[in-house]
Amino acid sequence: MTTTLDRRLAAVLALPLALALAGCANPENGGDVSASEPPAGPGAPTGPVDATPQPPSPTAPTPTAPAPAASTGRPPLSATDLPTLRPPTGPPRQPTDQRKPNVLAGRLSHGGSGPCYTLVTDDGQEHALYGPDQGTWPAGTWVRVTVGPPPAGVECGPGRLVGLLRIERVG
Repeated sequence: MTTTLDRRLAAVLALPLALALAGCANPENGGDVSASEPPAGPGAPTGPVDATPQPPSPTAPTPTAPAPAASTGRPPLSATDLPTLRPPTGPPRQPTDQRKPNVLAGRLSHGGSGPCYTLVTDDGQEHALYGPDQGTWPAGTWVRVTVGPPPAGVECGPGRLVGLLRIERVG
């Protein structure tokens, strides 16, 4: 009889320790439990697993509700709902992905050491770029360019003439 009482007393005394450790070893919270280990948590056996069922102990403490936020030092959770977006009333009136009109991207169909280059954009438009001191760019290079007003009195080949302010390789 003392063995059964000793086991129950040890279980009751070990329960707070098991509850404290269950938060760190619970597989639902990310801990690892092998197939041979018994599950940890409230109500789980804390010692060797006994094959004979034991009646529940009437003196075992029950888990308590979490402490109020003021005693834990954390601010209380908001009682209001999260803000949500309303459904759209219709399609947007303006494009939502505005592109800068002075930035172009595409492939150089005519490169070299400059100052004239030819850029072909994805939609097939050709642009004659004029930009002194922009470096050497081989044909076939994918680039993004910042352009400005066309220079006066310059002819750079096919396409719409624009001034080349900046060029950079992409991809």
